[in-house]
Amino acid sequence: MFDFQGYGPGIFGGAILTIELALLSLVLAFILGLFGALGRMSNNRLAKGVSIFYTTLIRGVPDLVWMMLLFYGGQIMVNAFFDMLYNVSDGQIDIFLPFNEFTSGVLTIGFIFGAYMSETFRGAIMAVDVGQIEAGKAYGMSSMKVFRRILFPQMMRHAIPGLANNWQVLLKTTALVSVIGLADMVRLASEASKSTGQPFKFLLPAALVYLAISALSDLVFKHLNVRYSAGLERG
Repeated sequence: MFDFQGYGPGIFGGAILTIELALLSLVLAFILGLFGALGRMSNNRLAKGVSIFYTTLIRGVPDLVWMMLLFYGGQIMVNAFFDMLYNVSDGQIDIFLPFNEFTSGVLTIGFIFGAYMSETFRGAIMAVDVGQIEAGKAYGMSSMKVFRRILFPQMMRHAIPGLANNWQVLLKTTALVSVIGLADMVRLASEASKSTGQPFKFLLPAALVYLAISALSDLVFKHLNVRYSAGLERG
């Protein structure tokens, strides 16, 4: 029943691959978004300029264009860089880094949503009471300790709603990797539906998997919201 005419195991494997792709992209986007927000609010002109350029560039170009550009052009750029290292080091550094569909998908989605998350984090940081940060510094805390113990926990409380929205969109964006040949759930379900002429039989279960992941994600973010709101008086 669940064999789906022999396509079931492959589609299930594609679903696992989709989840891995989404989670790794989320990690990359979170890191880039955090650094982007800190750079945007920095007094360093170079850091601020790079952050503004990054968010403007990424958000101004369609996701599909970035996906194809990075996949088809990424390997060429990587090869050119390592060829330069090889020539400069007189053959001492000889590295080949494969730039496959999965890597391209993670990097592209991570870079795209890092730009969106940087704005989410920037708004969340601005919502934190500056007086508490100044009090931490006056108490003798280092900048890293102030960030870890004062800024980050309170920032996350304000950022979680935006992060949840970004994650839901990111999850659906993973379907774009099918256009560059990655055997994810959408691509395999699409191929199965074309081969059998039964699109509802294969694409509807794929849609239900996305819906199930979204529902589970809502529960996770609700838990995180409760955790980071601990001690907050609610009206």
